[in-house]
Amino acid sequence: MSLGGNEETVNAIKASLGKKITKLYLGDELEMTFEDGTKMILADEGQSCCEYRYMSTDDTLSEYEDSIFEDIELKDAPDIEDEYREYHEVQFLDIKTSKGIFTISSHNEHNGYYGGFYITAKVFG
Repeated sequence: MSLGGNEETVNAIKASLGKKITKLYLGDELEMTFEDGTKMILADEGQSCCEYRYMSTDDTLSEYEDSIFEDIELKDAPDIEDEYREYHEVQFLDIKTSKGIFTISSHNEHNGYYGGFYITAKVFG
C-alpha cells in the first residue's frame, strides 16, 4: 500500500503541499489545479492485460475547491464480491485539505491473474 512512481511521485506531492486548490476534476484520473497554475495528476498507472481500472468518488469535489492541499493517504479497502468469480479490488485515496478530507476510490477489476494498484502523482505547469 504505497504510492507508485517513487521519486517523481514523492516530489510531485511535496511540491504541491500547502498550495491552494482552485479546481478538482475526476475523469480517468484525479486532476488538481492550483492557484499558481500548476496541476497535479493522480492516476493508477499499473494497467496490465485483462484489467479494467478506474477512479470514482461519492464526495462533491467542488466543495473542496479554494482549500489548501495538506496530504494524501492510501488505505486498503475490502474487495467487492463479483457474481462471475472475477476480482474487484478497491483502494481508497484520502486527500486531506483545509476543508476536510475527500476520498477517491481506485478500482481494479480483473480475472485474478493480475491485480494491485500503482498510484502515481505528476506535476505539470
